[in-house]
Amino acid sequence: MSVQLSPEQQRWLEAQVAAGHFSSLEEAVAVAISDLMTTSDDDLEWAKPLVEAGLAELERGEGIPGDQAMKDILSTLDLKR
Repeated sequence: MSVQLSPEQQRWLEAQVAAGHFSSLEEAVAVAISDLMTTSDDDLEWAKPLVEAGLAELERGEGIPGDQAMKDILSTLDLKR
């Protein structure tokens, strides 16, 4: 099989290999495909530990108001609303 990547995708993959994250372009693509195969839109099992950690923080009084959380998220993502 032959797959065409955009120049941006190829540069990113090459940079990941150069940084030592993968031993080859083939390995990087194989890892990406493997990740896609193991994650589906309806499988949120991966999120459970994150939700549990967040709930524990709230129980300890470490939470912040929702509007502040949204401001922080938008700021982190450099989105203006």
